[in-house]
Amino acid sequence: MRLGWIGLGKLGLTCALAMEKHGGHHIVGYDPSPRPQQILNRQVPPPEEAGIEELLNGSRMILAPSPSDVVAASEGIVMVSVQTPHDPRYGGETPIIDEPVDFEYGYLIQAVRDVAQAAEAQDKQITLVVISTMLPGTTRAYLAPLCGPNVRLVYGPYFIAMSTTVQDFLHPEFVLLGSDDAGAVADIADLYRTVHDRPVHAVSIESAELTKVAYNCFVSMKIVFANMVMEICQKTGADCDQVADGLALATDRITSPAYMRGGMGDSGACHPRDNQAMSWLAQRLDLSVDLMGYVSDAREQQSAWLADLVEHWHRMSGLPICILGKAYKPNVSLVNGSAGLLLAHQLRARDLDVEHWDPHVDSGGTFAPDEPGVIVIATRHDAFLHLRLPPGSVVIDPHGYMPDQSGVTTIRVGRKS
Repeated sequence: MRLGWIGLGKLGLTCALAMEKHGGHHIVGYDPSPRPQQILNRQVPPPEEAGIEELLNGSRMILAPSPSDVVAASEGIVMVSVQTPHDPRYGGETPIIDEPVDFEYGYLIQAVRDVAQAAEAQDKQITLVVISTMLPGTTRAYLAPLCGPNVRLVYGPYFIAMSTTVQDFLHPEFVLLGSDDAGAVADIADLYRTVHDRPVHAVSIESAELTKVAYNCFVSMKIVFANMVMEICQKTGADCDQVADGLALATDRITSPAYMRGGMGDSGACHPRDNQAMSWLAQRLDLSVDLMGYVSDAREQQSAWLADLVEHWHRMSGLPICILGKAYKPNVSLVNGSAGLLLAHQLRARDLDVEHWDPHVDSGGTFAPDEPGVIVIATRHDAFLHLRLPPGSVVIDPHGYMPDQSGVTTIRVGRKS
């Protein structure tokens, strides 16, 4: 099938390439940025995604000059994966300002308008699948009115994480499709069956919108809960890994063990901002409890507690502070919503000098200290396992993975050893 694809950023391009290779489809795409074409031409590096090089090899994806050309070239299905960004102040790398906000839908609205107008001008029946994250009610209020009789609208977001997008796209837990048109849902379900055999959860548009953002917010709650357990363990002598292992056995009443380990706070391009959007919705709907507003605040307060621990060891030892890791995931350079950057910001706000280094983010140089320091492991990079630290150093490790070194005090936060 010739499949249209509008929006070829980090998520869109990777998923389109996966659909092309593993579904056997021909992709005709459009993006206002020249970068996707440069990636396809091997002029600039692709996103940091495991497996993307294999997808690029042999790709025959074509980029059209306009959304109208995409509609004309497609065989009736157009995917839209356009960003719905937040103001950078809500990204999570710094303390979030008090007033929550909704997502910014301007780019998405323009993309849907362009596709819908092209379908009407060409008198062509299409199914338009919106992948972008949004709050419940957005499609009905802003997107559906743009779609004429030739457009069947489906909301079908993905549950992916950056750097593992290919694996997540090819092996999802389920496929979420929201629409008023059962035939459109059936057609898109058939499309995904060319890629995998995962179950389809077909619901209303509003339910699909809420399921997507609620999924991300539930992960945020798990991380806050796990870090609460870690803090309790640090103060009582219990071991947070032992607690997490026990909870992981409760598969009937709790959930999977994913995201249940004590460590750094929730991070990424989605979760901190999704929490803020849901907090905005809670206030708009006058909900009895603004749970996600609390989770956002808890994330920052838990980071502040970790900053207290770092400052304590800094003042007690007189050693300089160095944070290792800016990325929010191991072994990549992704820094969106980084809890490591938030911690550095909080420490500097206390007028403390902080060195901050990441081998995957900072070009050039290495971390090879001659003098001892208070070393905070903010990212679980493999490279840090091989660092040789000066005797007298203090390592603060929220992940509990750093090996012992002679003469170095290692504090595996919330763990006995």
